[in-house]
Amino acid sequence: MKNILILALAFVTITVTAQGQVNKESKQRMGKYQNMTPEEAATQQTKKMTLALDLTEAQQEKIQKINLENAKIRKARMESHKAMKESGEFQKLSQEEKMKMKNERLDKQIEMKKKMKEVLNEEQYKKWSEHMEERHQKRKEKMKAYKHKKSEKEKLEK
Repeated sequence: MKNILILALAFVTITVTAQGQVNKESKQRMGKYQNMTPEEAATQQTKKMTLALDLTEAQQEKIQKINLENAKIRKARMESHKAMKESGEFQKLSQEEKMKMKNERLDKQIEMKKKMKEVLNEEQYKKWSEHMEERHQKRKEKMKAYKHKKSEKEKLEK
């Protein structure tokens, strides 16, 4: 009985330590992007897309403008979110506010798809769409793991 308890405790300790490492790495990656100017982030994203999709010069210029616009919006949102957290004004959103934000996010995604469809050819657009779907799935998995970790943490605290 003691052996089982010791093994269970060791397992929990290892799991928590491993998850902590993953979170640190994730925060370090995010820190890099937070320290970039919108212009730097847009340029880097455009270069990555150029390599992945084999963009022409004209496409690169159009994509750069789209990426710069998105980077500026993202930077402003991150800064306002950070300011709210630091000032203590940050609070949980109501169901109505969550729905509004979700609809705004979906509208932006639709708009982005339209813009990309105008700039990219069929093959490039297909490749880009597949990449975006992969990113979406990875984000979904990370969120699922985060929620699971959060619920496990709450159970341990009780």
